[in-house]
Amino acid sequence: MSGKLYLVPTPIGNLEDMTFRAIKVLKEADLILAEDTRTSAPLLKHFDIHQKVFAHHQHNEHQSTNEIVRFLKEGKNIALISDAGTPAISDPGFFLVREALKNEIAVECLPGATAFVPALVNSGFPTDRFCFEGFLPVKKGRQTRYKTLATEERTIIFYESPHRLLKTLDEMGTYFGAERQISVSRELTKMFEETVRGTVTEVKTYFETHPLKGEFVICVSGLTQPSPKERA
Repeated sequence: MSGKLYLVPTPIGNLEDMTFRAIKVLKEADLILAEDTRTSAPLLKHFDIHQKVFAHHQHNEHQSTNEIVRFLKEGKNIALISDAGTPAISDPGFFLVREALKNEIAVECLPGATAFVPALVNSGFPTDRFCFEGFLPVKKGRQTRYKTLATEERTIIFYESPHRLLKTLDEMGTYFGAERQISVSRELTKMFEETVRGTVTEVKTYFETHPLKGEFVICVSGLTQPSPKERA
């Protein structure tokens, strides 16, 4: 009988967000796959988890997947974690899941932390319909993506790194309009968690004079959506 592949969310900042079930699965797994073993080591140590850990990231996932599938077919239970949040959401995991399913191996994803959900709820924008875009293309296809999304009526969610935030906000002003309402969250669940809301221009002006630290989640109101203040 084949083993099972578990996708286990890990905290995006606050270790208290780790679930009891996640800890149990990691302690009972025959093997843990981590995006970066150096990043995962403090987390596993904190929860007294001592299973074998191997690296599984975007640079080796295609090469290592065949061996992982072989282990699963031999009956081993394997848990996949990313550096933070839910695996396969802008992180490695999709390719391995697809190959496991092709080989009729059971896959189970635990519920848990992911950055875009609290950012979306905090934004004050409609949550009944939204689209998650993750990270924009760095170069090729970036302008095309903006042009495609400029008329999107649902709330749009992006991830962004600190060194590209101002450039991205500047581009959003160009393609979405300087008056489009946005909400930018950073350091979610951590000590310096912060959410800044306003027009693209207002939010960009704020971050031009404030620290650009941590990972950012940008929520953009749909083309026809009123601002939270207008709905109040």
